[in-house]
Amino acid sequence: MAGHNDRDRRSDAPRAETGARGEVRTLADIARLAGVSAGTVSRALAGKSLVNVETRERIRALARQHGFRPNQMASKLRSRRTGVIGVVIPLGHEKRQHISDPFFLTLLGHLADELTESGYDLMLSRAIPDGTSDWLERMTGSGMVDGVIIIGQSNQFDVIELVAATYRPLVVWGHCRKGQTHCVVGTDNEAGGRLAARHLIEAGARRLIFLGDTSGIEIATRFRGAAAAAQQAGVPLSHVSAGLAGEEMGPQIRAALAEMDLGIDGIVAATDLIAMSALRTLHETGRSVPDDVQIIGFDDLPLAAQTMPPLTTIRQEIALGARRMVERLKARIEGEGAHSLVMEPRLVRRASTRG
Repeated sequence: MAGHNDRDRRSDAPRAETGARGEVRTLADIARLAGVSAGTVSRALAGKSLVNVETRERIRALARQHGFRPNQMASKLRSRRTGVIGVVIPLGHEKRQHISDPFFLTLLGHLADELTESGYDLMLSRAIPDGTSDWLERMTGSGMVDGVIIIGQSNQFDVIELVAATYRPLVVWGHCRKGQTHCVVGTDNEAGGRLAARHLIEAGARRLIFLGDTSGIEIATRFRGAAAAAQQAGVPLSHVSAGLAGEEMGPQIRAALAEMDLGIDGIVAATDLIAMSALRTLHETGRSVPDDVQIIGFDDLPLAAQTMPPLTTIRQEIALGARRMVERLKARIEGEGAHSLVMEPRLVRRASTRG
């Protein structure tokens, strides 16, 4: 009898006290070992702050010890969530622009970091409307994503407004119009344009050009701000269109600057990338920056400090904007309210201007 009882105790011990690897298959098994409820285990493994740090780490350690992996597919089916966020770049006005554009890559990198840390995967789409208006509905109605982030409004403002009226988990990087439906995080582009032109004027520039394609809402608003500042100062400002597609931008800028009046002494570039192309063209044509021509960009991309000379620019808070977009999207996924955020631009002075 004694031997029989010893065998019973040995066979029972792993289940009751340590939980053998083969026995730990459910949240309830981990809960029993940790001395907490299954709900607490679920929240701890999901990283919820409702569970205190000590308990959360103890539960995770037990899960690792016993090789426990939650059935994520079943969890998603129960919650009707996919764990995926769609990120869409609409190119309605500039169809040849690439995702490799440094601005897109910078913002995408920060968004990917924020989404990953929040437990989401990212599904990227480059949308070219081509006269159709269903590009966004195809994403929001696919059942494949829990929410959508749009990078830039292009010339698709009305399409985004229409979808946002019925699809709540949607956040956009772009320009905010008074009374609009869709939630936006972005920079005050008009204020940024004013700031750029005013800086050149205060640094001594007396004849300005604005380089950029104004068929997209953000750049059009930057031009409006620059034009207002120039008009207020009594300084002429002309506009030269320059697209954002890499293979076309250089030739367009070379042609524009080759024909421009040599009296032009200040360039407001709609983006840092356009400013960099202009810097190269001015160098190739023997015009000195900033002695002959001053130039200012817009974005403050990491590359802006590496040009020769380093580029003065208007800074958008891209990393902060990505964080605020993800915060707002998560709130909307949970059915909570989230309002638009318009961030103030900031002048970053470097050597491409004299101010």
